[in-house]
Amino acid sequence: MIFLYNFLAFFFSAAMATLMIREILRIAYKRKLFDLIDGRKVHTVQVPRLGGVAFTPSIIMSISLLSVIASMFGISPFFVVDGRTVAYCLFATLLIYSEGMADDLLGLRYQVKFLFQFICAIVLVLSRTYFTSLHGLLGIYEIPPAIGYPLAVVFIVGIINAMNLIDGIDGLASGLSMIALTFFGIFATCYGYAAFSITAFATLGVVVPFFYYNVFGRAETEHKIFMGDCGSQTIGLILGMLSVRFCMLGHAQEVLHLPNTLIVVFSLLLVPCFDVIRVMVGRMRHGKSPFHPDKTHIHHKFLALGFTHRRTMVTILLIAMGYVILTLSLSRILNINIVVLIDVLVWTAMHFYLNRRMGPPPPYPSPKGEGSEYSCRRQC
Repeated sequence: MIFLYNFLAFFFSAAMATLMIREILRIAYKRKLFDLIDGRKVHTVQVPRLGGVAFTPSIIMSISLLSVIASMFGISPFFVVDGRTVAYCLFATLLIYSEGMADDLLGLRYQVKFLFQFICAIVLVLSRTYFTSLHGLLGIYEIPPAIGYPLAVVFIVGIINAMNLIDGIDGLASGLSMIALTFFGIFATCYGYAAFSITAFATLGVVVPFFYYNVFGRAETEHKIFMGDCGSQTIGLILGMLSVRFCMLGHAQEVLHLPNTLIVVFSLLLVPCFDVIRVMVGRMRHGKSPFHPDKTHIHHKFLALGFTHRRTMVTILLIAMGYVILTLSLSRILNINIVVLIDVLVWTAMHFYLNRRMGPPPPYPSPKGEGSEYSCRRQC
């Protein structure tokens, strides 16, 4: 039955998102609600950046419709979670959705965005979504709530911003999200946790049609759209919530012979997380703010090597898939700490190779406007 729920959640969500994105495109082009073009961005034509507006309503309506249909046919509820958890998660999702929409339409300072992100993360943690174990990372297993709560808040805020900052070229953030959500849905199904798998597949349902319009749509025919902060932050919040919740299921892996849940989460989010950490550390090493705008993300490196946007996107998605396969395979024969070390070394070696191919790094530009990557209305 859980497979049918997953399919219906994906189908309803994809259908609703497709209809909403089409209407958003019509309104955006009519009202000229375009993403601003400047020297830091990789697009040169006017494109709306409101694709994420369709995400949260489609996900909520899809899951609600599925619940109504199940109740009508007298089927046992698939949500094995309490009402408090649902209410808190719903509030956090709607709050980040509202903040992201305001930022896409009006523009918000990065301090305001951080405040909203931390509030949303705290609300999720209050729904009993927090780390209970590090599953052997650094030799640490069970951890007390006093550590698990703040660690979960920092982690969720980090994932929100990692997905926000990786959204630099067509299909990259949505492609990475599709990989992560697919694996989350599959593993949650294997664990028998329908609530998580349905959430993952419902979210996947909104990302797939967006990916089509974002990558294959053409601005000339008014069928191209960007995700915007509303979409990237919403996806980041859901991925952060699923990640922490998934790590709380570690006790089942010994019975079901599944991989360490922390390793699963680590492998799925490795590329966006490693990229944002590397970029921010690099900025601070050059005496700049970690939010200083530049072009040092991984997609910028491939573009500097002469890759097309499409080839860059496909290459990074293949790298992400390679990391998932490598990490999950090694986790069956090696200690979690050795696997993490290998991943870090491979990532570092890859960037050393890219840097040698690129030559001297470009100078860090002087910030303009408010001088923050978070305050720039951008698509890179």
